[in-house]
Amino acid sequence: MLVATGALAANWSAGAADVQPQAGTVDEATKATFQDLAEAILTDRTSALVDQKQGKQRTSRFHGDVRLSSKQARQESSDLSALRGRKSRLAKLGEEYKDADTQVSVDKARVKGDRAMVEVTETTTLTYKKVRGNEPKTTGFQAHHELTFKSDSHGDWQLSGIRSTDQGYAAVNQPDTEAVATTADDEGTPEATRSAITTNPAAKAKNFTASGLDYKAMATYAEKYWSNYNSAYRNFNSVGGDCTNFVSQSLKAGGWANVSGSASDYKKWWYDASSTQSDSWVGVNEFSWFALSSKRATSLANVYQMDVGDVLQMDFDKDGSKDHTMITTYRSSSGVPYLTYHATNTYRRSVASIIASYPNSYYYAYRT
Repeated sequence: MLVATGALAANWSAGAADVQPQAGTVDEATKATFQDLAEAILTDRTSALVDQKQGKQRTSRFHGDVRLSSKQARQESSDLSALRGRKSRLAKLGEEYKDADTQVSVDKARVKGDRAMVEVTETTTLTYKKVRGNEPKTTGFQAHHELTFKSDSHGDWQLSGIRSTDQGYAAVNQPDTEAVATTADDEGTPEATRSAITTNPAAKAKNFTASGLDYKAMATYAEKYWSNYNSAYRNFNSVGGDCTNFVSQSLKAGGWANVSGSASDYKKWWYDASSTQSDSWVGVNEFSWFALSSKRATSLANVYQMDVGDVLQMDFDKDGSKDHTMITTYRSSSGVPYLTYHATNTYRRSVASIIASYPNSYYYAYRT
């Protein structure tokens, strides 16, 4: 969840109601809120390159009246992961930064109906970690971005996209969007089949030996680390959520092997303890694309067909983008699967309990 300061939220509530009916007008409170969120995003990106312990993401202060959409939050998490990988590559080439400063100004903000387009200028300075002789102490750049916001039914603005509008080479804190675009196949990403949530489905017995995987080991791992995190892995709760990272760890414990390659290629799946990991290791949707395209998983028609080692994903707001990943660690004699997951850290929650809490969400069950 992404949070705004109390004072900002109070100013915003009045501004949001006033702005929407008047195409092309943006009041100062609204403009300031757009600016603060843009600065938070770009500061987070710059911070991912700095050689120091990373604090909590600035975007984690935003929720409610203005925030990232769930899809954009996942995109930012993926972008920050890629930028940390870039930091590692820079360090190997002898370039490291010890400090950074990012400032953002709004050049233009316009509203039409439930949409807002905001153009900003980013000014960033990075301080080199090592300075010898006559080497420069800092490097800096100015970059221009366009942010797209959409107002929901409550009048709250959600950031749905941010793109660079510069024509030259990308700034050092600009995620490599081209790499993502060129890795997908022409036919597009594989789509999971929605699973029914009715009880007493047709039987779908799981063969626990045919694949050579150790499903018991997957469950044992998840139930060992559901609340006491494994320190051998990075924790992603502050950068979009740890749920898929946790499930990936559990699957690896049961025999899923790394598939090396570009981090942004959804057909790759890997974790590097010294630097970064593939997007499919930590991203909810990217995991689904990998699991299906690699045939390591198939869609189940009903959530009650899940057995130990199977995975469940949810799309809370039914916007077509999945939001949460869980793993089945127990199945009762009466045929009820129990899920274990991170964020909120949970041990053996029945699928019935989850459905009762989220009866209107979309569910995607996978046989692994």
